[in-house]
Parts: sequence; C-alpha cells; structure tokens
Amino acid sequence: MTNDFDAYVSAALFDRSGKAAFALGDGTVRFEDGAAVEAHDGAVLAACLHPRGEGVVTGGDDGRVVWSRPSGAETIAEVPGRWIEAVEASAESGLIAFAAGRELHVRDAADAAFARVFLHEKSVAGLAFDPKGRRVAAATYGGAWLWYARIAEQKPVVLEWAGSHIAVAWSPDGKFLMSSMQENQLHGWRVADEKNMRMGGYPSKVKSLVFMSKGQLLATSGANGLVVWPFSGSTGPMGKQAAEVGFDESALVARVAAMPAGSIVAAGLDDGRVWACDLTGQKIAEVKAEKGPPITALALSRDGKRVAWGDEDGGAGVADSQV
Repeated sequence: MTNDFDAYVSAALFDRSGKAAFALGDGTVRFEDGAAVEAHDGAVLAACLHPRGEGVVTGGDDGRVVWSRPSGAETIAEVPGRWIEAVEASAESGLIAFAAGRELHVRDAADAAFARVFLHEKSVAGLAFDPKGRRVAAATYGGAWLWYARIAEQKPVVLEWAGSHIAVAWSPDGKFLMSSMQENQLHGWRVADEKNMRMGGYPSKVKSLVFMSKGQLLATSGANGLVVWPFSGSTGPMGKQAAEVGFDESALVARVAAMPAGSIVAAGLDDGRVWACDLTGQKIAEVKAEKGPPITALALSRDGKRVAWGDEDGGAGVADSQV
C-alpha cells in the first residue's frame, strides 16, 4: 500500500491490532483502512499510541493533545498558545505525558480529572516513560530530568550533561537512560549511580533511537548504516564498540524502528529508501527500493512482519518486511 498525503509525515505507527496510522503536517491522522480524522488546526508535531493500544495520541502546534481513532477525535488536553512538541504514553500505567514549552504535563487515560504539571528551567524536547510507566524522563538543555509521574510535589532527579538533549529512551530493564543530542552524539546514564556514557563518532544528528532484542541492543540512526550498540551486562555499552549494519556511503539512516523483543530492525534513509534486516543473519531486504524525499517516519509491527513509512513530501506506505 502506498499513498501521497501531500503533507509532511510526522509519525507512522502500528496499533495493537497491527494496523498502520500516519500523523501529518496538515493536522490529520490517516489510518490504513482509509479513515481520515481532522485532529488539529495546524500541524501534528508528535504522536504515540494510546495507552490502550487503540488509536493515536497527537500533539499539535494548536496547543492541543488529541486522541484519534477511525471513528473520530477526542481532545485530551489543551494548553493555549503553546506547541506540543513531544507526547508519550505508557500501556503499563495508563498515563499520557506531553511537553508544552518548559512544562511536562501528565494525564491519566482512565481518569479525566487527573493532571500533573512539572516545570523545567528550559524547554522539554523529548519524553520517555520507564518500563513500568511510573517515572517519566524529560530531555532538556543540560541533561534529563526524571519525575515520578503521579506525585504532585517533588524534586526531580537531574541527570546532567552539558548540551541540548532532544530525545530519550529507557532500557527495558530500567537501568539505563539514553539521550540523543543536538550535537552528533548519544549520551547515556546508568540510572542507579548516574554514571555517564558518551557515545560519539556519528556523522550526523541522531534523530531516532530504539531498544530491541529484549534490551540487549540499542539501534540508532545518524550514520551511513544502522548503528547497533550492545547492552548486555551491568555496564551496558561501556567499553564496547558499536556495529554498523547496511553501510552505504551514498546515504544516511534517518529513522529506525525495531521489534522490542526480537531481532528484526528497519531503517529509513535520507534518500527515500527503506530496508529491513534480521540481525541474527544480517540479510538486508529492500522494502522501498526507489529513491525520493527523506524518510521522516518509520514503524515496524510488533511481529516484525510489516513496515510503515512516510517522507517529508507526504509519500507513505506499508509493506512486508521480507525478512
């Protein structure tokens, strides 16, 4: 299946049933079955799955957080005059978090009256819940701030590292927090003792990072191939070298997606191509061979059998991973 949505594709996602959805720069959410929902008066800036696994939660430049399903859209929260540039949700706790400037907001999908607001010194660029959905990490200038999502009055744990942090990801065991930075590098912390891990050598900004293989590996974009870091043992990637899969000097990997519990990973390139690979054999299968605008959104179904992608001009598609 391929589409031309004629709008920047901000996110591609697979819901719990395995159906694909696309969040777009024209404010709509498009579903694989053909349904289109007018979610925002303006662009969709961020998207994630709803905690129930049904439908898509989006943040827009209209200051609204919206839950879209093929049947329609429902406003979850509104912060007038702000851009909602990061949203995240936890199926384990049922919580939804979103960033509005320097504020981190938390809502409960099962309790419309629940609301928490946590203030930062600088704008929040990325969010991630820990594996149990109890703590939320906020990427900001100078590091990452960790909050207990349900507690109103608290002092956050601040994991410090100079520079602007733009995205975060927790390891599935909750022991490590990884951050991509405005500079061409990753940074990480072992949460228990706040030990730093600086992971450089990237030729471009790391826009996409995801844990896979039950937390044994971290896959990232930002290089001519898909970069894979080992995370086995108590020290994670400390003192270890990354592997690079699918090296191609003519293009950079712009987006990655992976199976949380498996070895299949997908890469979207800045020349419009998409490929998938089972790391156990490292055979690369072309999912989208034709070149075009840079890939801006990528998703892999939980069983690793399907890939969804979108590009900056509005091209989008869903296909078998072929691995």
